Amino acid sequence: MATNVAARIVGIDISKAHLDVYVLSAGESARLDYTDEGLAELTGGLGDPADTLVVMEATGKLEARCAVHCAQAGFQVAVVNPRQVRDYARATGRLAKTDAIDAEMISRFAKAVDLQASPLRSEEEKHLDELVTRRRQIVDMITSKKNRLETTVVKTLRHRIEVHIRWLERELRSADGDISDVIEMSPVWRAKEALFKSVPGVGDVLARTLIAEVPELGSLNRREIAALVGVAPMNRDSGKMRGKQMIWGGRREVRRVLYMAALTASTYNADMSLFHQRLIADGKPWKVAITAVMRKLLIVLNTVAERGTPWEHRIA
Repeated sequence: MATNVAARIVGIDISKAHLDVYVLSAGESARLDYTDEGLAELTGGLGDPADTLVVMEATGKLEARCAVHCAQAGFQVAVVNPRQVRDYARATGRLAKTDAIDAEMISRFAKAVDLQASPLRSEEEKHLDELVTRRRQIVDMITSKKNRLETTVVKTLRHRIEVHIRWLERELRSADGDISDVIEMSPVWRAKEALFKSVPGVGDVLARTLIAEVPELGSLNRREIAALVGVAPMNRDSGKMRGKQMIWGGRREVRRVLYMAALTASTYNADMSLFHQRLIADGKPWKVAITAVMRKLLIVLNTVAERGTPWEHRIA
């Protein structure tokens, strides 16, 4: 098992205005303004960067500025899943919740799981991730407006909704163009996109989502990548529930896109279609079968990325 090389662990709870800091080894806490001055005070007061691990939760990209600043100052940095920290706090009986307590829980969680520093994403990677996220937001808004249109009877309101939908559709085309431009500027991303799209059933949306949001693809084994995205079945043996498995955790937005690709692949990809039909013939519920297709498709893409060669029949 890897050993955390940091002599000191610093947990930071981040809000728009403040940084609540807790130094585990000293049992000391502080609140700083989330400004350039506050960040400078933070890194200036933490001592030797080589012996310090700074840990913060992923908070809708609010943490990015702090993480980059600490990394540029030479500190080891880790960004963790907030739910894991909450689960740890509940497991240890710490039910109270304040920003200061949260910072302490983050540091204690990091020590308990022997957390390692994680590499920060480049500016280009963050740019692509933001574009992909923006595209997803536009698609969600279009869906919402179309649903609203179906239940609206007032003619003037219908017209306004239709105008808004057309504007959003233009924005969607613009977002797709921006993503294409960014992909084209990177030979590595162009190659990855071509590899992913060599798999029948995988189109632009899934390929680009994977490039932006699953950079680990190709560097993990099949079990690890399935667990990372959240398509690995987990046992739920508790009380009267026995032999039940379900998927949870992972990267929900990636799963949404993977689900749509699995629907396509189960029809147009011969291997995936046969796999899906076999599961249904064996009596598996449809939802279980399509989830298995999602997992198999992800594993195939992981293999393609690992080998650096296009998809072949029954590659995995």
